[in-house]
Amino acid sequence: MQLSSLLQRFNEPETLKMAKLGRELRAQGIDVIDLSLGEPDFDTPAHIKEAAIKAINDNWSHYTPVAGFADLKEAVCAKLKRDNNLDYKPENIVASTGAKQSLANTILALVDDGDEVIIPTPYWVTYSELVKIARGKVVEIRSALESGFKITPAQLEAAITPKTKVFMFSSPCNPSGAVYSKEELAGLAEVFRKYPEIYIISDEIYEYINFVGTHESIAQFPDLKDRIILINGLSKGFAMTGWRLGYIAASPEVAKATEKLQGQFTSATCSITQKAAVAALTGNLKPSEEMTEEFTRRRAKVMEIVKDIPGIKCGEPEGAFYIFPDVSSYYGKSDGTTTIANAADFCMYLLNTAHVSSVMGDAFGEPKCVRFSFANSTANIEKGWARIKDALAKLK
Repeated sequence: MQLSSLLQRFNEPETLKMAKLGRELRAQGIDVIDLSLGEPDFDTPAHIKEAAIKAINDNWSHYTPVAGFADLKEAVCAKLKRDNNLDYKPENIVASTGAKQSLANTILALVDDGDEVIIPTPYWVTYSELVKIARGKVVEIRSALESGFKITPAQLEAAITPKTKVFMFSSPCNPSGAVYSKEELAGLAEVFRKYPEIYIISDEIYEYINFVGTHESIAQFPDLKDRIILINGLSKGFAMTGWRLGYIAASPEVAKATEKLQGQFTSATCSITQKAAVAALTGNLKPSEEMTEEFTRRRAKVMEIVKDIPGIKCGEPEGAFYIFPDVSSYYGKSDGTTTIANAADFCMYLLNTAHVSSVMGDAFGEPKCVRFSFANSTANIEKGWARIKDALAKLK
């Protein structure tokens, strides 16, 4: 008996692996503070839950169209106009079981064997693995802490080859928190105009968690819009991680292609979630705004703590809810029992010694860094970082 070779092409997400290790330690009675997972520690707003309850009582319990209910797709279009001044029609929208499936559908619809997909580092762990599943080739553009983990137009152009099929990025970025301004996106857009065969996947799932101003989408440039695939969803901005609804906005050609794939994989996402999503997308954004205000306070707290820890270099994130410091100054150090050779060792040392979970930067394409979430209570953040500081002080 032999399993498919497909399983050898990609890795298990490190984010999920660290969460699993943390749960195992908790099962042993150990108090583990989770700074690894990207999940808001807030409950779904009441008006969204009420819409779901109404949908259940109204018996919206049957199969739905693969791409989503008509009112959901109209709600997505209304949201894109309201928040982003973007004009889309329902035929451009496909809803899926989370933004991760939206990404998977899109990659599988676009990428053939040997196609190159340009991804700036750092990137969300799943980007590179989806490309590998599709038998594409990942082409990384290295960014740096000193540049705010953003790439330049010159770097983009240097990475493009005749085999380039897709450029994929996120803003706000998981894990770095980088947010591209309108001017920075305009610079990238100038390059893309020279290469009309390249698709652009723009992951905007952290749109509402922005600390520096109005969210800017690369889809705002009309001449590029037909080859841009926007990825978004409800998990981060509406605290709806378990509800599982993401969506794309794309040309009708790409939308139909992803719908065709999804029809064989999952069909549609949950009917009740879709009805709740209409309430989320068209309703009051005050709960989302309040959540971002709390993340702003937590960001300030984390930055205040981190600046006092020797050997950690950290920029202030402009969006999302992570810091992504360079911890490489600890490589080669030891507490007498454990020697830190790399980011994986660093994370395991913190898990086993400080009982704090984090995610190694290698998974995001940046081996000098480690991702820490501040999607946890201020009390747990303070407690966790006090443990981290004590554990790092033992490394010589």
